[in-house]
Amino acid sequence: MEINGKVSAVVTGGASGLGEATSRMLSSMGAKVAIFDLDADKGLAISKEINSDFYKVDVSDINSVKQAVLSFSKQNEGIQIVVNCAGIGPAAKTVSRGEAHPNELFAEVISINLIGSFNVASVCAAEMVKNREYSEDGFRGVIVNTASVAAYDGQIGQVAYAASKGGIVGMTLPMARDLSDKGIRVCSIAPGLFLTPLLESLPEEVQESLGKQVPFPSRLGKPTEFSKLVVQIIENDMLNGEVIRLDGAIRMAPR
Repeated sequence: MEINGKVSAVVTGGASGLGEATSRMLSSMGAKVAIFDLDADKGLAISKEINSDFYKVDVSDINSVKQAVLSFSKQNEGIQIVVNCAGIGPAAKTVSRGEAHPNELFAEVISINLIGSFNVASVCAAEMVKNREYSEDGFRGVIVNTASVAAYDGQIGQVAYAASKGGIVGMTLPMARDLSDKGIRVCSIAPGLFLTPLLESLPEEVQESLGKQVPFPSRLGKPTEFSKLVVQIIENDMLNGEVIRLDGAIRMAPR
């Protein structure tokens, strides 16, 4: 699918990190972008800078998602692209100092990372099926979800985060199969160590140490490298039902 001025894209978590890089990349290529985020100040500032739309959306709230999706779809006569980047990653062990993992924290991570991604994907897919066919193959849209290497190599303290990202991996193929007869493709990206706001807040020496854990290139990934893979998935119609690790060949140690 070509990215041009006739294409509309929803990017969740689009006001920071991987989502921000994706919003900027898609906008620079001519797509009309809707940034879904809870950070209104940053979201509005970025949307103004790249001439996109901003919606304050809680992805874990299906009504919040529906309202924003329907508004954006109506305004742009459809949605062709969805990129789910919204997520959180608090650290907590299954048992710590004799206390069980807080149930509400586990539920919150699952609700935002996994259920939130599903909410946006499913509601947007219901709009995509209304699109005309954009190719002889019957293509109507593409959904890109964000997993993580933690889905495979979850570290100590990542039980909730790894479970949520493992859910993203697990739903990629069945979602692609569900939507195959409707002309909608689904892929996921599993990033490794990337220079997101969380890692940017760490001391430079810590960032360098983490980067050296990556076999090659031995550095933290750049958000633009994530956004470039998003573009490749969008433009290559044979990419479907796949989870792609983007990690410089790292396999995370327990700690």
